[in-house]
Amino acid sequence: MEERFETTDICGFLHKPDQPSGDAIALTHGAGSDCNSQLLVRLARAFAEVGWLVLRYDLPFRRERKGPPSPAGAARDREGVQHAIAELRKRSKGKVLAGGQSYGGRQTAMAAAERQGLADGLLLLSYPLHPPGKPEKKRTEYFPELRTPALFVSGTSDPFASPEELREAIVAIPAATDVLLVEGAGHDLKRGADMAADILTRLHALVV
Repeated sequence: MEERFETTDICGFLHKPDQPSGDAIALTHGAGSDCNSQLLVRLARAFAEVGWLVLRYDLPFRRERKGPPSPAGAARDREGVQHAIAELRKRSKGKVLAGGQSYGGRQTAMAAAERQGLADGLLLLSYPLHPPGKPEKKRTEYFPELRTPALFVSGTSDPFASPEELREAIVAIPAATDVLLVEGAGHDLKRGADMAADILTRLHALVV
């Protein structure tokens, strides 16, 4: 069952499984999208079908504006991540994971680095390792502080991170990590939803 979910701090949709496994995951969007992106919707429904409670939600910047996020508001977006995870903690007795696409995944991972134990695992879709064409500007300064198991799902044609760059960068993370590549996919990772079963298998291996 899929229903609108809204509190003072969170706005999105809650996917309730018919046969709950006890595990849950919060998913959020990238800089140019919202919680209704095709990738998030399809993944949320696929995860719920196998027993996961899923909250796909808008980050604070999206609730306030139509344009891209402001660097000045990044800390508030990370607070939004914390609120989403807290809501799932209230409703789940099992593992609670968190993740998102591109900017949303980055802010989720940064929130987890800032607050150890916030989530039991991370699903980072199309992680924006660096701006396109600027591989020297790595967005990895917090990686040594990230102690939460993380699965990176990335397209082999993503200009924000090549498979080689991604594998090299995550060596700095002092937690279990894994990389799942989507052959031929770009940053939008449209075909990533077709790999929901593989994603869940990899996540289970990381956090169980």
